[in-house]
Amino acid sequence: MLRKLLCVSLSAALLSAGWLGGSGLTLLVAFVPLLFVSASYGPSVRDMIRMAGWAALTFVLWNIATIGWVWNAAPVGVFAATFFSGFWSLAAFLLYHYVSKRSPKPVAYTLFVAAWVAGEYLYTHAEVISFPWLTLGNGFSGSPWAVQWYEWTGVMGGSVWALACNLAVFEAARSRRVRDAVRAAVAAAVPIVVSLIIYVNYEPEAQSVEVAVVQPNVDCYEEKFSGSEREQLQNLLDLLDETPLDARIVVMPETALPEQLRDDAPQSGATVRALRQMIDSLRPETMIVAGASTVKLYGASEPRSETARAGSGFYYDIYNSAVAVNGDTDTDVHHKMRLVIGVEAMPFRRLLGFVDLGGVTGQLGRNDRASVFEKGGVKAGPAICYEGLYGDSFAEFVRAGAETMIVMSNDGWWGDTAGHRRLFDFCRLRAVETRRSIARSANTGVSGFITSRGDVTARLDWDMRGVLTSDVEVSSRRTAYVDYGDWVGRLALLLTALCLLCHSAYRIRRKNHLVN
Repeated sequence: MLRKLLCVSLSAALLSAGWLGGSGLTLLVAFVPLLFVSASYGPSVRDMIRMAGWAALTFVLWNIATIGWVWNAAPVGVFAATFFSGFWSLAAFLLYHYVSKRSPKPVAYTLFVAAWVAGEYLYTHAEVISFPWLTLGNGFSGSPWAVQWYEWTGVMGGSVWALACNLAVFEAARSRRVRDAVRAAVAAAVPIVVSLIIYVNYEPEAQSVEVAVVQPNVDCYEEKFSGSEREQLQNLLDLLDETPLDARIVVMPETALPEQLRDDAPQSGATVRALRQMIDSLRPETMIVAGASTVKLYGASEPRSETARAGSGFYYDIYNSAVAVNGDTDTDVHHKMRLVIGVEAMPFRRLLGFVDLGGVTGQLGRNDRASVFEKGGVKAGPAICYEGLYGDSFAEFVRAGAETMIVMSNDGWWGDTAGHRRLFDFCRLRAVETRRSIARSANTGVSGFITSRGDVTARLDWDMRGVLTSDVEVSSRRTAYVDYGDWVGRLALLLTALCLLCHSAYRIRRKNHLVN
């Protein structure tokens, strides 16, 4: 019992390191202790139940250690995220445990990798419940130099690598054969060597544009949504005055503008007019991209979206939006595509509408189309906060023509925890996947610049107010990941089905052999 508890605790610790500021390379051996626990049990129902308990404990500890920061905004969020994330992890591992006792080793090992990644894919792309924070490939967000091949596979390729290495190390530890040890070393080292070759030889595009990001450092709970709109606007204007006059793009954070704008006429808002007046007189070649809340009205008889709310004789949608001020095209609003569950999108609204997880309450509107803003021939994709967690959604901006990326965020809800730091680091993986430079503006920590190979060139951390300016790369190249999205996850779904068919065929054949 004590040995199993130590194994479970060690697996949970090794799984958590990449989300707590440590090296994600611990993921390459994180499952090995848990695999030894699995190997110690037989195929009986009682052993299956015991293994389920140990696996569940491992994944619960992993979730608590890495997403406990959600408690700062909403305690119920920790329980909900742990339940749903833990479900997919537990389902994949127990499927492996069951098959490993009844089928050849290659089938069980392939099923483990395929089922785990298939679960990540389904959880990532689910419309009702999705919080893929613990996708294994995200654990390498602090070491993008080791996963430059994400431009081909995305983060799910990192999940495959981690799982395959764990199985190779586990097999080598069990057999104690030199051949198996060499195989495990090759599985761990080759992807890193390939990544380093790409990293060293990577050549950014020659074209660049000067971008400034501002960090207002406004308290989410005391000032942002209850403070003076005039003071917040003045704070933004003062920061804008600190940016270089020749900056082509100035980025302000999510919901930076303190007033609610008309979705069909955002330029008519008082705060937008104040920003435009300032740049018209001093910097006519500058485009400001700022986060805002926009509202769309529907007439009583007008077709409306499923997320529309009822007013007095009318319906309306509220969007978490990005607004371009002084852009060169008619496209001046982007609606956030991936909404935060429980805060901006309430699953099972009729049953759970009373639940408040902090932040912007109520069901927000959304769309599935990425907008691109343009200034001086440069096209910028305006991703909003949570969209930086979803590689395929982030790539939508590049598919729409974005040559550089902007990320606007408001991370202050969770305090000075690992939450906002990892959300910034995840953008480093998005940069590698799409080979786009990123300028990130947060309300408070972390704002900064990320190159197209995932390097951080400048940053403003927690509880800092200020401005950063940098020349960022402009690129039109397209990666395999941009073209094909989460193809690794789709392939995993197919392999899972094939492995289950192989398992069934093997069991039927063996049963018939025994009967004969």
